[in-house]
Amino acid sequence: MSILAVDQLSKNYGDKQLFQDISFHVSKGQRIGLIGVNGTGKSTLLKVLAGLDSPDQGTMKHAKDFQIEYLPQEPELEEDRTVLEQIYYGNTDVMVTLRKYEEALIALEADPSSQDAQSQLINMQQKMDEQDAWEANTVAKTVLTKLGISAYHKKVSELSGGQKKRVAIAKSLIQPADLLILDEPTNHLDNNTIEWLEDYLAHYRGALIVVTHDRYFLNRVTNLIYELDLGRLYIYEGNYETYLEKKAEREEWELQAEQKLQNTLRRELAWLKRGPKARGTKQKARKERVESLQQESFSRQNQSVDMDIGSTRLGNQVIELKDVSKSFAGVPFIKDFNYLVVPGERLGIIGPNGSGKTTLLNLMAQRLQPDQGEVNLGNTVKIGYYTQDHQEMDEKLRVIEYIKEAAEVITTNKGKEITAEQMLERFLFPRSQQWSYIGRLSGGERRRLYLLRVLMGEPNVLFLDEPTNDLDTETLSILEDYLEQFPGVVITVSHDRYFLDRVVAKLLSFENTGEIQPFYGNYSEYMDEQKQVRQEAVTSETQSEPKQRPERSERKRKLSYREQKEWDTIEDDIMEVENSLDAIKQQIADAGSDIDQVQDLYQAQEDKEKELEAKMERWEELSLLVEEIEKS
Repeated sequence: MSILAVDQLSKNYGDKQLFQDISFHVSKGQRIGLIGVNGTGKSTLLKVLAGLDSPDQGTMKHAKDFQIEYLPQEPELEEDRTVLEQIYYGNTDVMVTLRKYEEALIALEADPSSQDAQSQLINMQQKMDEQDAWEANTVAKTVLTKLGISAYHKKVSELSGGQKKRVAIAKSLIQPADLLILDEPTNHLDNNTIEWLEDYLAHYRGALIVVTHDRYFLNRVTNLIYELDLGRLYIYEGNYETYLEKKAEREEWELQAEQKLQNTLRRELAWLKRGPKARGTKQKARKERVESLQQESFSRQNQSVDMDIGSTRLGNQVIELKDVSKSFAGVPFIKDFNYLVVPGERLGIIGPNGSGKTTLLNLMAQRLQPDQGEVNLGNTVKIGYYTQDHQEMDEKLRVIEYIKEAAEVITTNKGKEITAEQMLERFLFPRSQQWSYIGRLSGGERRRLYLLRVLMGEPNVLFLDEPTNDLDTETLSILEDYLEQFPGVVITVSHDRYFLDRVVAKLLSFENTGEIQPFYGNYSEYMDEQKQVRQEAVTSETQSEPKQRPERSERKRKLSYREQKEWDTIEDDIMEVENSLDAIKQQIADAGSDIDQVQDLYQAQEDKEKELEAKMERWEELSLLVEEIEKS
């Protein structure tokens, strides 16, 4: 059932069109991931949906009691409120009761002998019973604990920036809402917290719209992808993985449609140039048709620039840390750390927030001096450092001027020269935008521009501190392609699991205070090992305990009549589906440029592939069962 209907929504920012005439509806239980290049209007669309901005035209329809909860990228909290007061904001009966209950608790803690305080607490406990608010209270404190917030009665003004972000997330999760809107919720969260948030949202009762660069998060949380692209909205059923497949198909359709358009246009122009003797009305109609064809456009972008970018020569000596220690305010962050960075290394630095990851990066870059030990850099090392808080940009500079300050031309490993204009195009700044002033760029576009400026310096050692924050998924794919071909050293601090899996081959993990453990492999391999260690610990503990359960005889398991019948025929069923799939693929190849037919066939192909996947999974289940029965 639809809970929100959006019809013909349009919004411009100055003379820049963000989106035009987009329509969609949100239903109960939907998990929507909104993606698109930075600057396309994702955050603006979220604000319009949340009622914090107004569209230039279009309508939104929903029920009168419809509740929306919105988490912006940079949330603003009331500094003079406590954490729980901030969490329990709002005018719903449950929230008011929870607030007053917490106030009564605080009053009693301040004066335990006060009869008034005791009476007020008893009264509020009765209210909590009447409104069944104890579950909400428990959920709130559980969410805060999972997000690393334990000082419930602390003032917001006393919290760090990261803690404030977590309080804002908790606030948005706890409030009752029909639609929850989250704008980059995973920024500045560590991996364990992100994984908890994924599990929590999987059981969230309301609908969800989320903007995030975290592709694993998108894949695990969403069941619909909305893509904003050049003012248009494309809707894909499925998670991020399905979106990638379907987008590739859409771009293929657009390529075929564009080729068909160009062929038609050439024929029409040739007809006009020959000047056949025909009535004037027909001639005029032909001209109008050509003009109409010339105005048609497609959203495909030419991204054929070679990413095999060269860098300055790097010798055998890169970076060496000897017995390095660093403390702040008496708290050790790094203790007696030794490490040798070798040419070609792909190193990821992981750990909880505040554990010292950026400190280690700054020590390696010699931006910080160790308390003990030494850091040695090779003579040929040229560092390019992408920081979390990028340097201030001159907003009066144009985009192209800012990049040319770093370099006007860079050279590939094959000796081919690439201009600043071409690199800007590769990083999603079309020629029409390159003469725009920096002051007119969105926050995400500035981060993308800053990243390109770092790369244009042709470093041979790249330091990337949380590079995925505020960058869109398309830019991250471009960066990952660049890093695959980058001949130098890459050292990155990141909480983005997808990025770490694609880029790094070794990890440094901050475990306990000041202790750093190396791990050879990517992040998913690291997590698999951690889970195995925990499972072995649990198994060891279980085996060491005396068995108290009496042994019981088990009946010998056998296939049911239906299972046996299914097992006898399932391989034939799989072969039949595979043959159908092959036939559909042949029909697609034969359909050529018939877009309507191809679309229908692609849908049929997708349905058959899902059917085949289900059959294969069932075959695996049955085969394991048969194997178990034979063993017994």
